Amino acid sequence: MRILQTFEALAAEGKKAVIPYITAGYPDWQTTGRLLKRLSQAGATIVELGIPFSDPVADGPVIQKASEIALSKGINLKLILEGLKKEPSPLPVVAMGYYNPILRYGIERFAREAAEAGIGGLIVPDLPPEEAGELREAAERHGIATTFLIAPTTPRERIATIAEATTGFLYLVSVKGVTGSDLGEITPILERIEEIRGVTSLPVCVGFGVSKPEDARAISRYADGVIVGSAVLKALDEGGEEGLISFVREIAQAVNGDG
Repeated sequence: MRILQTFEALAAEGKKAVIPYITAGYPDWQTTGRLLKRLSQAGATIVELGIPFSDPVADGPVIQKASEIALSKGINLKLILEGLKKEPSPLPVVAMGYYNPILRYGIERFAREAAEAGIGGLIVPDLPPEEAGELREAAERHGIATTFLIAPTTPRERIATIAEATTGFLYLVSVKGVTGSDLGEITPILERIEEIRGVTSLPVCVGFGVSKPEDARAISRYADGVIVGSAVLKALDEGGEEGLISFVREIAQAVNGDG
């Protein structure tokens, strides 16, 4: 699978994954298309592409607002997949979406068309592994890696269950709360990474609350990658495309010394 191959290639070079999050269709699809092409030049290695949804329970106000605006402009799952087919992303894409739109679209149809659109990974934050069997099987048939989330409070035995269901990387949520929350102390996060390492050899990436280059640098010494979402969208809001690219470049420089 392309996502795991990316982590293997990065590890061979002694590098870590830099994964910015952008909301598909925010502020419009043309901007999304340009950003997908430019992010690799800024040092990103994977892109997490959010599928707008009306009830994004895991997301904070920044991503909620982006989703609302994208939805108001008619962005939906069908248009996103068609857009990616027309203009493929040069970087591996991990789609982050809630289960309802996928279920309504049709699980097999979604997996097939997502693969055709170049999507290599999938995160569905409101779908626990125990209830994800049909989606996991469809994703695997079409070469799409599935990623599940580990919360700060997830017990060790539960981590093993989540890891067994995961075919991509593990997503460690660094804070209790929604995206965009303050990161807080780094030490508990690093200890959590070590705990996960004792259960699985899958790559571990940290997201939720990573908003500054120094945070990304500290976490990437232990994790296999960092995911930056709300801070990326804030950079877009405040500085436009150039502001976003500049911010991602700073994160990449802090993590890998490039970008």
